[in-house]
Formats: sequence, C-alpha cells, structure tokens
Amino acid sequence: MSTQHFPILPPHVPARGSAFSKQFFRRLFLAQGWSFEGEFPDLAKAVAIISPHTSNIDAWHGFSALLGLGIQITVFGKHTLFKTPLKPLLDWIGVIPVNRASPHGLTQQIIQIIQDKDQIWVGMAPEGTRKSASTIKSGFYRIAVGAQIPIVMFAFDYDHKTIRCLGVFHPNGDFDQDLPQILAHYAGQFSAKNPAWLAKPLQTLVKK
Repeated sequence: MSTQHFPILPPHVPARGSAFSKQFFRRLFLAQGWSFEGEFPDLAKAVAIISPHTSNIDAWHGFSALLGLGIQITVFGKHTLFKTPLKPLLDWIGVIPVNRASPHGLTQQIIQIIQDKDQIWVGMAPEGTRKSASTIKSGFYRIAVGAQIPIVMFAFDYDHKTIRCLGVFHPNGDFDQDLPQILAHYAGQFSAKNPAWLAKPLQTLVKK
C-alpha cells in the first residue's frame, strides 16, 4: 500500500475553515485509509470535476477531503431550497442558489456569478447522476468555456482508497473534440464504488 499523502492548498485557491477544522478532517480522511495523489494547481478560478460518481458515499469522502484541505468549493442548488430549514446548512457548505426557470438560463447565471468573483472553484459531477449515465453531460464544459476558466480533473479510486488530481485542462470551445481528451486523463486512474452504475463513457477506461 502506498504512503498516505495529503496536499497543501496553494495560496490562490479559495480557502475556508480554521487550522483546527482542517487538521480534524484531514485526520478523519486519512484514518479511513484514504489518501490523495497529485498536487493542487494554484488557480484562483476553475471548474472542478470528479468522477466516477456511483454512490452517495462519494460525497462523504469528497467532502471530508475538501474540509481537510480547507478549500472552498462552490456548488449550486435550487433557489427554493433556501426557503426551507436547510438554508443554514446550505450556506455553511457554500451552496449558491440559482433559479432554473430564469429566462437567462442556468449556465449563464453560473457564468455571471463566476465573473463577479475574484476567487471561485465550482464543483460538478459530469455524469449528473449516480446511476449508469449513457453520456457525460456538457454543463461543466459550457460553464468553463463561458467563464473562460480551466477545468481541474479529479478521480475516485475505491480499489486503492485514493482521490487523484489528474491535472488541468484548458477547453478550446468544442465539447465533442475536447471530451475524449478529458476522458483520456481518467484512463486507468479510477475505480467506482458501484461498478455496475459506472457511466458508459467511463466503462472502457477502467483499469485492467
């Protein structure tokens, strides 16, 4: 088994948490036998994607890693959720409300939010579902292109209890051309919690 590793967050990446909270969640993440491979790129803005997403437990491992790193990852949720008792929790996590019925469109709302920030990492699961998706959704890509920011790729490897940073991708604006290049970074670098629910585009990239 490889030596457990946990990176240090670079200075330009949006940060959250105290020294105590980072130490607590870092120890919790490592105590479960998990490790982190790859170093974080020092970017003020990015769309962060993580695959494969086949289980609710993905969120637990991902969230404990994020809190251990002390990184602020922004996710978006229905604005109506902020009118419920969940609002304090959503605010603490860093969820930003968006109106899916807006005439300006969801993607454009998110792009505008990104452009208004000095630092922001937007977190997304490209499959869009835990079940076996037939395609990779283009939302993350359109946001990155529209906001003119790079994509940072992460992968879950349940076989080795590892989260990997697979590097930075700069989109050229053509999703159909760029997607195979993005997926190529994942080849042999991941394993799913529930392999039967693995998205079809990822099935041929599983480590042999």
